[in-house]
Amino acid sequence: MRVALGILAAVSLLAGPTFAETRVGVSWSHFQEERWKIDEAAMRAGLEAAGARMLSADAQSRAEKQLADVEGLLSRGIDVLVLVAHDADAIAPALRAARAEGVPVIAYDRLIEAEDVVYLSFDNREVGRIQAREVLKQQPTGRYVFIKGSPQDPNAHFVHAGQLDVLQAAIDARRITIVGDQFVEGWLPEQAQRTMEQILTANDDRVDAVVCSNDGMAGGVVAALRAQGLVGTPVSGQDGDRAALLRVAEGSQSVSVWKDARALGALAARVALELADGGPAAAIGGVTPWTSPRNLSVPSILLEPVAIVRENLDVVVDAGWITRTELCAQGASAPVCRAGDAAPASE
Repeated sequence: MRVALGILAAVSLLAGPTFAETRVGVSWSHFQEERWKIDEAAMRAGLEAAGARMLSADAQSRAEKQLADVEGLLSRGIDVLVLVAHDADAIAPALRAARAEGVPVIAYDRLIEAEDVVYLSFDNREVGRIQAREVLKQQPTGRYVFIKGSPQDPNAHFVHAGQLDVLQAAIDARRITIVGDQFVEGWLPEQAQRTMEQILTANDDRVDAVVCSNDGMAGGVVAALRAQGLVGTPVSGQDGDRAALLRVAEGSQSVSVWKDARALGALAARVALELADGGPAAAIGGVTPWTSPRNLSVPSILLEPVAIVRENLDVVVDAGWITRTELCAQGASAPVCRAGDAAPASE
């Protein structure tokens, strides 16, 4: 089920003494991208507002550490486990341990294919469609590169499937030629930059567009392109990272797909409290069955992502995600910056 972000503003978290002894354990894959700290802050605020306590662990992009982290969280008597799985397959022992303790599990942002796990994320296939549409608008023909996320992350595959939903017809018609197609372990920006440099070398710098799957990697891609004088080549991303929004404002990145981490964090807090209260997953507000790639019926809530391009940067400014001053500090010529010329410097 796709849920508009605005709906969450009307959802009040459960509050009161019922949750004073509730503990929610959260195992993060890493804090590499800036968005994860935003997710964490929103989730913690929602839980603490209800009197619950949040216990957090950072797996530092290591599957074995995440398993140890989950073991540690369970030993501390948590009532609900929230997992941002570093490796969706390697996390299986953690699920078994949680089940053995009777602890319900939330798969946060990254799918874990199990019918007893509540999956909370954005519509990641739509993220890929948005990226491809915006790049295709700017470059309807030519030599394209795919820079994809970590192969162990289901989101990398969902995003790429969405990209192909949009681009496959042009590929089949030979209006677009794919000259590079690479996964990037860990979504690492530096690895994305090296990968892009290698693709440019192999193609004598003849690249017309890069469909890149997130903002961190897009930073590396743009750096590689700039080093070869390829300024203005369309590049996509996602997450609404501040650095990426600055690139969108200046024109070096075509689109960042904004997934408001505050909304997802708040949603996870609400769902965790409902699970801690003993409610079944199917009865949680907004939950609907979603068919996974392995044909499992997974209880899910999927929020809507938003395309952010130069023309609508006011969306993230008005939402308080970034200030106009931050966005336009380097004199960007985007409409939101021109509109703010007369605005006070403190805005």
